[in-house]
Amino acid sequence: MTRIQIELPDATAQAAREAGLLSSTAIQELLEDAMRRQAGRRAALARLLAVAPAIEAAGAPPITEEEIAAEVEAARAERKAASRGAR
Repeated sequence: MTRIQIELPDATAQAAREAGLLSSTAIQELLEDAMRRQAGRRAALARLLAVAPAIEAAGAPPITEEEIAAEVEAARAERKAASRGAR
């Protein structure tokens, strides 16, 4: 078992304590969730990089940052709607 000591602003520590987030179990769950999300982001980047040469070879025009942001928002909205339906 590893022991970790952290420093937090008093207000943050108090709010986290009141929310039950300072127990070993809660912190473990928070860390595991963050690691899963990070692994998912890495996997998504790897998939994007894997198809990038094919997209370039197909002559697809580049998209703007605004178009990327719109696609990301649409995907998030779709995921959020799907998760509400699963409850």
